[in-house]
Amino acid sequence: MRYGLTPFGRGYDLFNIFNDMDKDFFSGAMPANACRTDIKDAGDKYVMESELPGFEKEDITLDINGTYLTISAEHKTETENKDEESKYIRKERTYGSYKRSFDISDVDAEGIAAEYKNGILIIDLPKKKPEAPLAKRLEIK
Repeated sequence: MRYGLTPFGRGYDLFNIFNDMDKDFFSGAMPANACRTDIKDAGDKYVMESELPGFEKEDITLDINGTYLTISAEHKTETENKDEESKYIRKERTYGSYKRSFDISDVDAEGIAAEYKNGILIIDLPKKKPEAPLAKRLEIK
């Protein structure tokens, strides 16, 4: 899934709300494989905080492709052999992966910094500096 940093940014599609409505209604507010993310406007930058509980820093990758930042996280586990020596009475935790993309077209991609602490991935996304409009005097021939 692709998400914009702001609700009405380039990555926002009004009709996508209706396409996913039945899926969201029956599975909760977020898809099961999506990490919950908060985005704050901190003036000169955006601060993104994504919940990734149970992951190690080595399990998380951040990729920039064009104007999209993709957060991926995957539990790297060895296959479990279910044998008679297993001590589990019940096992509800599952292993899986998360993947989300965000439109960062108004972000200075060179200045992005990330930190992972206590199950929260914090990404600082500095805003692009507005370009001054072109002003020059033209020669008359």
